[in-house]
Amino acid sequence: MSDFDPTAYLPDDLLERVRERAAVHDRENTFPEADLAELRDAGYLAILVPSELGGAGLGLAEASALQQRLAGAAPATALAINMHLVWTGVAKVLADRGIDDLRFVQDGAVAGEVFAFGISEAGNDLVLFGSGTDAAPHADGGYAFTGTKIFTSLAPVWTQLGLHGLDTASPDGPKMVYAFVPRSEESAGRVVTRDDWDTLGMRGTQSRTTELHAAIAPADRVARRIDPGPNPDPLVFGIFSVFEILLASVYTGIARRALDLAVAAAGKRTSKRTGKPYSQDPDIRWRIAGMALAYDALPPQLESLSRDVDDLADHGARWFSLLAGLKHRAVTAAKGIVDDAVLVAGGSSYFSSNELGRLYRDVLAGLFHPSDPESAHSTVATAWLGPVED
Repeated sequence: MSDFDPTAYLPDDLLERVRERAAVHDRENTFPEADLAELRDAGYLAILVPSELGGAGLGLAEASALQQRLAGAAPATALAINMHLVWTGVAKVLADRGIDDLRFVQDGAVAGEVFAFGISEAGNDLVLFGSGTDAAPHADGGYAFTGTKIFTSLAPVWTQLGLHGLDTASPDGPKMVYAFVPRSEESAGRVVTRDDWDTLGMRGTQSRTTELHAAIAPADRVARRIDPGPNPDPLVFGIFSVFEILLASVYTGIARRALDLAVAAAGKRTSKRTGKPYSQDPDIRWRIAGMALAYDALPPQLESLSRDVDDLADHGARWFSLLAGLKHRAVTAAKGIVDDAVLVAGGSSYFSSNELGRLYRDVLAGLFHPSDPESAHSTVATAWLGPVED
């Protein structure tokens, strides 16, 4: 990736505008409409779409680098855009493996459509392998979805909601159904977005709760019908791999920004006792070195595993533990780095208007995304020790 120039897709002036607006959206609890408009105009929504279809033709490794850069300016904007990029990334994973089932996602992204991620459900620790949402089949091949999805990022602006539900009515059921519900005049009343996003951090994502009342996914937007439970289907692999890698990218970007802010603070603050800048204090130097040691391990891991997905590497049964581990390490490291940055910067970072104070709140969201710490440890334990015996 040595010849890849992130500034060609995220110029410095665009990032500065995004950074300036981030504090406003955090304070006012609003969605970054202007960020989305600028990113759409820059073609960012289609960075993972092949160039022959009108996109930028980037790989997952390049998208990861860009999301790290965007998260350093506005974590909530990056996390929101992540959910759109997940679907375009899944479309790429499938297409790279000769499966064209999500071509409409690629065409839609080029046209400026916004795809949201409607998988999370309260209390559903099965995540991709089960659902409490009912998927009722229609005679024409479409489905009506009834249930409640939580943490629906991009809630105010999405045009297509990618989601899953359980079909228990079909003769070959139960089947997990993955499909896309368009936002339209016809969906009014069938798709209800609650205005309930008032959180500690990541406020700009506006990841509101979505109620589905027989919301219709037409037949040509039904992507998969597969058995519930762990499944080797390429769609499941695509979702898990792209989701984990791009999440890790956002939190790695937060870690880098916190490290940069700590270095800047150490250079500006002066000790009354010694008269020297804190950058010369041995304890501060040790703390920043520890932050850098933790951060430096993350980008190479992201690039390596992203390349493996793009290059169709075969990690066999280890894939899920590698991906869950990557996300877990990125979030854990980012949280520790932000904690240390706050200590380096001093009491000013305790104010809500301080950027480090916002990063301190934003980074906490990483604990709740799949794979959460319990799930990650369980996945890795199974990979190394085998399943728990009955």
